[in-house]
Amino acid sequence: MGSLILCHEKKAKQPYEISRIHKKIFTIEELCYYICNNLYLIDHTIVNKQLCDWIMEELRMETLAKELKSSLRKNGSEEQFLLTILRASSIYTDKELGRVGDVLQHLKNQKEVERQKFKADNLLQSGETEAAVLTYLSIIHGERDETLEAKFYGKVYGCLGAAYGRMFLYEEAARMYDAAFQICEEESMLTAFIYCCRQYMTREEYGLLLSKSTIYGTIDLLLRQKEKETEIGEEITVSAPEQLQLYKKEYRRMY
Repeated sequence: MGSLILCHEKKAKQPYEISRIHKKIFTIEELCYYICNNLYLIDHTIVNKQLCDWIMEELRMETLAKELKSSLRKNGSEEQFLLTILRASSIYTDKELGRVGDVLQHLKNQKEVERQKFKADNLLQSGETEAAVLTYLSIIHGERDETLEAKFYGKVYGCLGAAYGRMFLYEEAARMYDAAFQICEEESMLTAFIYCCRQYMTREEYGLLLSKSTIYGTIDLLLRQKEKETEIGEEITVSAPEQLQLYKKEYRRMY
């Protein structure tokens, strides 16, 4: 049986509004819930003096407010600011706070688009596939960060292919894996592309695809040999490293 969690009685008369999503917060529990479920989006809309004033004036948590203001004056980290709030709520165990701290540490030096991918990766891993797809798409269709290597976006295409594969949308998955391979030139992405094509194409269409390249035919043969132990989205090793160079050469010749 789980333990009883006693919530704080104080509810704000004037809510704190998180401007980036127009969400209104009325209690310390609501604030903690938002923080824990939006670690990838935490920014100045939470870590600021206005929130400290609201905690003091509306929630009457003077000790917490003073501790947070002190952290801001000393240029403390966002991680410490957020963990201070979560600890004050008394609704999280040390183990749960440790997991939150690990995520915050991972996100500390990442760019916004990298945070978005990390969010999508975690959504996909936890089974929230549709939400992951939407997040990956927002990266692909959003403004490109030119300071990141092109392979970053290639990986996003690959992850999106894996997400579509889990939804059995093999045609969409094939397009994503094809785009991923054109950027990253990783054999696992080319193998996944062939696998997806095999799932949605007619026999005639698939045969025509295989006829375009001997490499495609080789991958198809190996997939048939391993199909009982291979699932879409997994890393698939089908050849020695030198074989990958043949894949790249053949693929460039085709395009």
